[in-house]
Amino acid sequence: MGLAALSANLLLVSFIAYLIATAFFGGAVKGAKSEASYKNNRWGNMGIAITIIGFIAHLGYFITRWMASGHAPVSNMFEFTTAFGMMLVGAFILLFFLYRTPSLGLFALPIAIIIIAYASMFPKEITPLIPALQSYWLTIHVITAALGEAILAISAVAGLIFLLKNIDLTKKSKQRFWLEAVMLTLILVIGFVLSSTTFKLTGYEAQFSYIDKNEMPAQIIYNYPPLFGMHQSESLTPDTMKPWVEMPAIINAKTLTTFVWSVAIGIVLYIILRLIFRRPIAALFQPFAKKANSQLMDEIGYRAVIIGFPIFSLGALVFAMIWAHEAWSRFWGWDPKEVWALITWLFYAAFLHVRLSRGWEGEKSAWLAVIGFIIIMFNLIAVNLIIAGLHSYA
Repeated sequence: MGLAALSANLLLVSFIAYLIATAFFGGAVKGAKSEASYKNNRWGNMGIAITIIGFIAHLGYFITRWMASGHAPVSNMFEFTTAFGMMLVGAFILLFFLYRTPSLGLFALPIAIIIIAYASMFPKEITPLIPALQSYWLTIHVITAALGEAILAISAVAGLIFLLKNIDLTKKSKQRFWLEAVMLTLILVIGFVLSSTTFKLTGYEAQFSYIDKNEMPAQIIYNYPPLFGMHQSESLTPDTMKPWVEMPAIINAKTLTTFVWSVAIGIVLYIILRLIFRRPIAALFQPFAKKANSQLMDEIGYRAVIIGFPIFSLGALVFAMIWAHEAWSRFWGWDPKEVWALITWLFYAAFLHVRLSRGWEGEKSAWLAVIGFIIIMFNLIAVNLIIAGLHSYA
């Protein structure tokens, strides 16, 4: 078996292990009758053991793909997203042994599973690096930034658990509305996985020629019915649906089409779930958060930001500037990815400021942690794919 095939199989093993571990953490939460049994439940112990097995397999995927490609597997959307999921699980394992709270696993692992499923929708082929990416500073920059984001994501998981436990979902309120919006966001990611899988199974392809941002002719293949056309595009596939509107060269119309299809299918899925269960989606998950300790979740969320923020600062700003200077002879260029990294950094700096100076704890802190993760995911999905920049994945 080649290294690439071994790498793919190890990733599959990790995905299955995380699914099984989630079920065990669910058993730990539902079966616990006291605080002591909640922290030292045998179901929880089995859950963390299986999670560690999955993480080792995930790490094996990362190492073997690195060996197969000859460079760190963080150079495209599939590689970066799977690495991000791996680091999220690693951050969870660390915090689990510090706090022994099964609820964290019950919510963190499904998010990692969704992230891996999301990554699997992108091309998995190993490709050589372009000259600008052939730098060890790229490896240091991306891995450190992803690690910081993964730790910050755990703060959002703790914040979500806090909100699910403490918000009264039986009454209409702004808190219930926004918490349900968070649930909708997660379902939209599932919508992307479902839509991508569906169109892949049908074998849909539509080829277009267009003029890229450098005024050069190029070709592109859509795997979804084209809603938005590339700049000056012309269809090369007979009987293809015509795009609704042509986009400027700075916008990747193909990924914008994918995004809109995913949102549409995600909304349909959300409506179906609401009709089936006849209550907010958040209410379905609330029972699994009831046994969590609110003060502990608040502490985990804060500590995750304390740890993740300086790591993210190094990776997304300091190391990124060093790499940018090496690749393009400038430290900063107001590229879309650079701007959004700065926005993310400013947000978490503000988070720590209001937490320390104004005493924003509990619900306010939990909301900030969740909003921070939404900002990170917007960078991962929209900025990386739709807005074409120097080092976005568009």
